Amino acid sequence: QAQLIESGGGSVQAGNSLRLSCSASGRPFSGAYMAWFRQDPMKGRVFVAAINWNYGSTYYGDSVKARFTISRDNAKSALYLDMTSLRPEDTATYYCAARSTEHEYGIPVAAVSYDLWGQGTQVTVSS
Repeated sequence: QAQLIESGGGSVQAGNSLRLSCSASGRPFSGAYMAWFRQDPMKGRVFVAAINWNYGSTYYGDSVKARFTISRDNAKSALYLDMTSLRPEDTATYYCAARSTEHEYGIPVAAVSYDLWGQGTQVTVSS
């Protein structure tokens, strides 16, 4: 059973950048999608970005478009999230997620669509 391990969180000031990483340990990731979510106290796990693992197509949540970039390294079974122009409202615990099977309607954005999760990494952005 593969495990997802996030790293790269931390505390930064608004306007700065961070890179989150997620590695699949145990065995190489061979699923269909990987994604980043963040925990909102009111909304639960909110979609940030996702990538089709095989084809590289991406999709972003509205609040992070043009600021965040999701990418992957298939050979390393690694997922990345480059976050720029960070805002205090980006403060959250960020989770890496994976889905093993194809989704009929394209890249899934609902947390329930993903079947493997990491433990999360905290990002704190101060004003």
